[in-house]
Amino acid sequence: MAFVKDMLRMWAHSWKRFISIAMITLLGVAVLTGIYAGCRDAFRSTDRFFDAQGLHDVQVLSTAGLSNGDIAALRKVNGVAKVQAERSQEVTFDLDGRKSATMQEIGTNGIDQPYLQEGRMPKKAGEIAVTRKFIRDSGKRIGSRLTVIPESASSDTSDTNGTNGADGTNETSGTDEAPSFPTKLTIVGVVLDPQNLSNPDGYSAMTSFRSTATTDYTFFAPSDGVTGTLYTSATLLVKGAAAESTFDESYENTVKQVTDRIDGTVKTDRQKARRQELLDAGNKKIADARAEADKKFADAQSQIDANRQQFNQQVDQIVSMQAGAAAAANGANAGAAAAAGATTPQLDETTRETMRETIIAASPELTQAKQQLDQAQSQLNEQKASTEHTLKTKENELKTSIPQVRWYVQGRQSLGGFSALKSDLDSIQSLGNAFPIVFLLVAVMMSLTAMARMVEEDRSLIGTYVGLGYGRLAVASRYLLFALLACLIGGGLGLIAGFLGIPAFLLVVLQGMYVMPGLRLEYDWLYGSLGIALFVVGVLAATIYACVQEMRQTPAALMRPKAPRAGSRILLERIRPVWNRIGFLGKVTARNIFRFKSRLIMTVGGVAGCTALIVCGLAINDTVADLGIKQYRDIYQYDLMVVSDDSDASAMRTKVASDGRVTSSLDVRIESGDLTVAGSGDGDSGKAGSSGSESIQLVAVPEKHLSDLGEMVTLQPVSSGMLGTSGVGKTGSLKLDDDGVIVAQSAASALGVKAGSKVRLTNGDGVRATAKVSAVNRNLIGSDVYVSETYYAKLFDSKDAKNTKNSKSSEDSEALTWNAMLAKLSGSDTSQTDYAESLEEDSSVMKAVSCAHMADSFKFDLMGAVVALIVALAGGLALVVLFTLANTNVSERVREMATLKVLGFFDREVHHYVNREMMILTVMGVILGLPLGRLVGGMLTMALNMPSLYFEVEVKPLSYVIAAVATMAFALLVQLFVNPVLDRIDPISSLKSVE
Repeated sequence: MAFVKDMLRMWAHSWKRFISIAMITLLGVAVLTGIYAGCRDAFRSTDRFFDAQGLHDVQVLSTAGLSNGDIAALRKVNGVAKVQAERSQEVTFDLDGRKSATMQEIGTNGIDQPYLQEGRMPKKAGEIAVTRKFIRDSGKRIGSRLTVIPESASSDTSDTNGTNGADGTNETSGTDEAPSFPTKLTIVGVVLDPQNLSNPDGYSAMTSFRSTATTDYTFFAPSDGVTGTLYTSATLLVKGAAAESTFDESYENTVKQVTDRIDGTVKTDRQKARRQELLDAGNKKIADARAEADKKFADAQSQIDANRQQFNQQVDQIVSMQAGAAAAANGANAGAAAAAGATTPQLDETTRETMRETIIAASPELTQAKQQLDQAQSQLNEQKASTEHTLKTKENELKTSIPQVRWYVQGRQSLGGFSALKSDLDSIQSLGNAFPIVFLLVAVMMSLTAMARMVEEDRSLIGTYVGLGYGRLAVASRYLLFALLACLIGGGLGLIAGFLGIPAFLLVVLQGMYVMPGLRLEYDWLYGSLGIALFVVGVLAATIYACVQEMRQTPAALMRPKAPRAGSRILLERIRPVWNRIGFLGKVTARNIFRFKSRLIMTVGGVAGCTALIVCGLAINDTVADLGIKQYRDIYQYDLMVVSDDSDASAMRTKVASDGRVTSSLDVRIESGDLTVAGSGDGDSGKAGSSGSESIQLVAVPEKHLSDLGEMVTLQPVSSGMLGTSGVGKTGSLKLDDDGVIVAQSAASALGVKAGSKVRLTNGDGVRATAKVSAVNRNLIGSDVYVSETYYAKLFDSKDAKNTKNSKSSEDSEALTWNAMLAKLSGSDTSQTDYAESLEEDSSVMKAVSCAHMADSFKFDLMGAVVALIVALAGGLALVVLFTLANTNVSERVREMATLKVLGFFDREVHHYVNREMMILTVMGVILGLPLGRLVGGMLTMALNMPSLYFEVEVKPLSYVIAAVATMAFALLVQLFVNPVLDRIDPISSLKSVE
């Protein structure tokens, strides 16, 4: 019992060490579990929401639309739980200028169901549900009416459901019709699209650089009132996929098994069958056109024959009259014959034909009538020949005019909202996995320092207990239980902060970017227990080491005071010019610093680790903060990008030119596409959502203006570097040519692409081709891929674009429609922003982007919030570390401090004597921690691979200053706690002999 009481008394006396170990464990467990828990809670709530709304596991798209036969074939695939055929149509409407929207049919099979936020779901034709983004932008509310205009050949269905056939008709199968929606609409509800969880009222409104939407809004309509039997897409649910987390690899493997089956069986067969349907439909239309033309020609021929017969009868009557008159005048018995009723004398054919020609020639009316009949017959014959030639030509051209049908099988990764959320959370989680390692190392170091001093202080007591017969394990348990209790209490508080405090903070920031219904905080018993266990093992290991180091001595040796550390010369003493100019106290300080090497290593290492964490956090913050400025001020040299529909391209250029704001410009073609690493399968695999895929902005440049691209975009070749760096070539040393494409660094880094690699490109029409990467260009935001006009034609087999290299003018060749313009503007940043906003109100402009506005408005709030959290925790760790080291330093040197007081040192002089050593060690730790922080920051930043973003590591000088000043400020703050301890040292009791 006395042993236990003495142990408790010893614990109470060492409360500062207890708090230090508990606080370090608290911070470490909080960092280890907090970021993980926040991301896990977001993952789980999102997964539950996706399952509740039936977000599709697989989506199948086709360049020719999907028929009922395609849907039936998909239902037969092994592993498919549900198949839902979906119809959609792109429409336009007026909302401060022309805006576009996708009319989406609400499926009846429970897949991709919108989440109702306000009002009710539409049930009747003409009713729609809209997103909150539309409500915010339009100012409309439930009950408002809206009129939309279907875009002519705007949707993929109307473009590809039937390509223009040989006879100029739309080549769909005989009974398939493109989807059509009502145009007079009434808003009855506000919904959340499960395919896009972006919060329109939060931070995500500023991250337009990550938007992959092809239209401005999505309207949801019921099946009532929707016509058309051709489907835009088919969405599938996979058996067993709902039981897996959508963000885990197990889910991807489950879905991949089904997509592989579709690629291996259904896809090829249905592509061929669909193309044959289009061919049959085209042949049928040609046959129908031939039959209709034959009928019309037959009717026309019958009319001509009837008219000619009437004409011949009239002429024959005149011939008969003239022949009879002639016979009466010349015959002697004419009267008798007439009296007897004799008929007109018979004429031979030659005489009759001669008389017909004479009569027709003598009558202008008959002549004109004959000419009209002959002309009509001639025209009819020509029309027959021409029609037959045209139909035969179209029959021959039919197979070549209908392209091969392509299917694209995509997973959830192809959804922009899904991939953005996943990449955000994955990147934050990667930081959460890395930082606790530093915290654990610092915790072990500080625990070793604190417990070693604690054991050393009790040397004589340990020797007494061992001499009295107590086992070494029993004696060591005093310290092991002390460390264990401190870890458990600190770890328990750390779990509270880790599973409640930090996740709540992160989720507030996340909810500013994404809408996540049903979000709740959850505790993970396994992960939480392992988090505490990790720090318990580390701290107990340090405690055991400290105990073993002392207890391996005999009880007699332990009961005697430990001999003072022997003095020794230090390196500075050998530098006489310096050493001789140092004062006495300065020499004592220098000797104390380098004589106690363990204290030197622990203090410098602990301070360096904390400083490195602060620098690392600030490095990430600086890197993110400079992304917008570097991209939109440095890399993009143009001030304005204007995009229009193909049909409005000419009007758009005329509008911009007439405003007189442009100083120079470059016409280009911009398409939304996809870049996939070649070599992972067939080029037609269509798996745009695979892990080796990136959404891109394909920029085609006119052949005659390839050299002008360098005036609008800074072209600098880059090569992969280490620790977040990259080798950047000389500005202007990179040129676009016809031998390959230039890929943005942000896409190349994520996919591991480099110069000479082969990639698969998908253009705006969904056509895929394998391209060579000629170079990787420095680019931080967005994923631009630059391609020349000639190489574009070669890749995507654009017939009109061939041979443009030798044409007189790329504009004259009309190979591609230049639907975009990159322009440099005059005026201030504000005026350029205002001008871009005014252009968007013009009907010919689809999108106008001001680089000045993008540079000023670019934000990455989630990363900034996490960095602030990391810096705060690192600062707290630095404070605890300095407090622990300072108290350990004082406890080790109580007799020394008492001696100084006996020698006449005032309290302030004693403070200066002790604190100077700590400040010098802190400065040494800061000097070591600053480059270490840059190194760690580069490694962590390099691991943050996110879609359309490349983190070019940047640490501003101010960040180094902030990290250094913060650490020094913490050291000064610790002095305020240490100085009273120094003041309370009693020289008399401290200098008593231990024996």
